[in-house]
Amino acid sequence: MSTPAELADELLAVMFRADPVSASLYGVHDRDDELPDISAAGELAFRERAEDIRVRAMAVDTSHADLEQRLTVAAVVHHAQALVAQFDARAPEYTVVGSLFAPVAGLLFHLAQVSVDDARQGADFVSRLRRVPEFVASAAQRHREGVATGLVPVRALVDDAIRHLDDHLAAPGADPLLIPELPDAALEQERKRVLAELVHPALREYRQVLATEVAPHARPVQQPGLCWLPGGHETYHRLVSANTCTDHTPRELHEIGRERISALREELAELGARVWGEGDPDAVLHRLRTDPALRWRDGEELLASAREAVARAELVAPQWFATLPSQPCEVRALPGPTTDSTPIGVYTAPAVDGSRPGVFFANTERAEQRPRYSSETIAFHEVVPGHHLQFSLAQLRTELPLLRRLIPITAYTEGWGLYTERLADEMGLYSDDVARMGMVAQDLVRAARLVVDTGLHEFGWSRQRAVDQLAEHTTLPRLEVESEVDRYISLPAQALSYLVGKLEIDRVRATAQRLLGADFDIRRFHDAILRHGALPMSTLDLLVAEELHLPRR
Repeated sequence: MSTPAELADELLAVMFRADPVSASLYGVHDRDDELPDISAAGELAFRERAEDIRVRAMAVDTSHADLEQRLTVAAVVHHAQALVAQFDARAPEYTVVGSLFAPVAGLLFHLAQVSVDDARQGADFVSRLRRVPEFVASAAQRHREGVATGLVPVRALVDDAIRHLDDHLAAPGADPLLIPELPDAALEQERKRVLAELVHPALREYRQVLATEVAPHARPVQQPGLCWLPGGHETYHRLVSANTCTDHTPRELHEIGRERISALREELAELGARVWGEGDPDAVLHRLRTDPALRWRDGEELLASAREAVARAELVAPQWFATLPSQPCEVRALPGPTTDSTPIGVYTAPAVDGSRPGVFFANTERAEQRPRYSSETIAFHEVVPGHHLQFSLAQLRTELPLLRRLIPITAYTEGWGLYTERLADEMGLYSDDVARMGMVAQDLVRAARLVVDTGLHEFGWSRQRAVDQLAEHTTLPRLEVESEVDRYISLPAQALSYLVGKLEIDRVRATAQRLLGADFDIRRFHDAILRHGALPMSTLDLLVAEELHLPRR
């Protein structure tokens, strides 16, 4: 029988075979010349392998295992099941949008983040580019298969993908695939030839497939949710379970979101009364949405503010964390062409081999339309004390299976990110009450996500209803409201993980504080949560009880 560590290594191999670009981004370089296999046959093989690993992990006897072995088994079982749910969703057939959540646009974004450190990696990068036409053709075939079975994308998002490709192809000299610097002139010349003769023609052909074969069959914006697709309700329920690590039904999550919105509106009214003498939450929301003084002058000002917030957090962090990252996070502008579906910011974790730092990419496009009051909250969420600290600390545990240091369990990962937005207030990081309004405003977005994501995929809302609901209860400018909704359409249930995960961390912390009283140490608690890598939320009670030596209840 395989050991927990061996099962973890097997599952990681499945993940990296399914997405070798992610392996390169993590600093694992044995597949640097490969691209993901998104064919139906390829995904079926990955699905069967993941299910086999899940079944074998379930059979492991952990009655005499130590804590780390039990955590490894729990992580393998959960993530294998999540992978099965992902493959069963058949997302490449109907996920078409001009952002990183779709196969082709996502590949173009992530390839541009791959670091090239020597001649071999440079040659592998060019080999990857030669395979882009095959990948694009496979994506087109999956879309055709979706059309044949009724698993079709949303027309507005297909149009968005076409615009993204048009922008990409209109500026070949600014192609993001030119970003990784290659080590010699011959490779550089070959890259340019491959882009001009192979990649760009393949993208043009794919664009025509979208326009002529996919768009005419796409769903209207009145039917954007999974519930409008064959088997969509069942698919959504499996994705909800995989993303939240809980047994909450979509209906329960919908109600949790509504209750949370009501509580946050009261908090926003208190802040509005203190800052502006305005205690009506609707009036406070209106001012946050419309006051031009609360917008950025330009992208450089946005970037400077994010960097300042990160620097403040790094100074205070030792008081709240016993272990800190050895490498700082870089803050950069999001590269390449963007569309309305591009998110406000993206974090990429550092490579495990140290070849690439953690990077927070801020979306500086149309900065004058973006709110300045939420910038600090986003920086804390993405960098310190949020994702950069989280991923960096996990990577320090080199004695753990690599899966444990890299596994993307969204409720844990994004729950921590949201938890740290409030933690930043405890740490005294917000510059003023207007920045705290940004914290509450971001909280409102996460609560509204529970309402809107379930509204779309469980209750059959139209895109416009989702946009109106998000616009009513949040301060997001119009372009971000629409990009958020398009994200929920493209990535069902993922947005639920933020608030659900955060509430679980809050619950576990409150229990520890109650049981330990004056002996509770926030640094030890944070170390317990972070130093074991990403885990299913169901393991946190066990983990904190053992790490903090909680008295038995």
